[in-house]
Amino acid sequence: MSTAFAQQALYTHNSAGHLELTVDGAAHLSKLPLKCMQLEFPYKTGVVFTDTSLVTNPRNYHPAFYGCFDWHSSVHGHWMLVRLLKSFPTLPQHELILAKLQQNLTADHILQEQKLFTNKENKGFERIYGWSWLLQLQRELLTWNSPEGKELAANVQPLATQFSKAYIDFLGKLMYPIRVGEHTNLAFGLCLAWDYAVTAKDQPLQDAIKAAATRFYLADKNGPVSYEPGGYDFLSPCLEEADLMWRILPAAQYQSWIQEFLPGLFAKNITLFPIAQVKDRTDGKLVHLDGLNLSRAWCLYGIARHAGKNSAAIQALANQHLEAAIPHVASGDYAGEHWLASFAVYALTVENN
Repeated sequence: MSTAFAQQALYTHNSAGHLELTVDGAAHLSKLPLKCMQLEFPYKTGVVFTDTSLVTNPRNYHPAFYGCFDWHSSVHGHWMLVRLLKSFPTLPQHELILAKLQQNLTADHILQEQKLFTNKENKGFERIYGWSWLLQLQRELLTWNSPEGKELAANVQPLATQFSKAYIDFLGKLMYPIRVGEHTNLAFGLCLAWDYAVTAKDQPLQDAIKAAATRFYLADKNGPVSYEPGGYDFLSPCLEEADLMWRILPAAQYQSWIQEFLPGLFAKNITLFPIAQVKDRTDGKLVHLDGLNLSRAWCLYGIARHAGKNSAAIQALANQHLEAAIPHVASGDYAGEHWLASFAVYALTVENN
């Protein structure tokens, strides 16, 4: 994707200075998951083979989410397409997207997906990242006020309910927070799970998340931002934590907490979080840093809306990260293309959360 297209057509600036996805941008980005959501190979599986029943094509045990290289990327690719259909009803690919969603997200397919997670050796498969994106997908379906949305939400709900219960059980046993920059980052997972729990009115899940967030993060001060980023990061441990806590704490308490946790965000000139650099976008791990710039952006937008001070400067920093990352979403290499569009859409539509 050319930088000119990215800058001129993918997004615009709204009256509040936030970057906003355009219909041309939505149409362009939608092509990436459409290209891979029913592409079975290449595929990276993370399942434990307990017997020969799983030595088969991935679509036999993942009939809903077998494309886009791995399970979690397929899930958030589906989420992205649902969000785009809702946000842009005139999207040129509307009928194609709807047809593929209805082909993949059937009740029978979801039932087959559930079976893997009841297996003892695979009950933690895709914990935390994949579980959380599935809950976010279901949140998007639950808020899609259409016959198609209601049907798909009913189909997916059993798996969402299964993950909600698994999350509650897991959080009750977890002794320490998981502060990494990749898939198992706890704070990011809890953000997605919390948003689902609020929408679904899942009070037990809300209670479990609030208790865990309070236990793990409330006493944190002076987040170690100088240690970020790691070479494989696509999430910022400090910013994801800060993005979670505005969901959990009352406004005044959050404003006090964030100023103690990330005091550098309230300096006259913010020097934290320089743009992450990528040297090889064909390397599936190194290209994670393009995703980091996108995820930093959505965290900073959330922080800016709730910090109480220096919001314009924090939002400007978010814009810088988003503008730096967008030209590389469609790099021409599958290593990034199978997942980065979802991150771009999440960042560009974060105000819809």
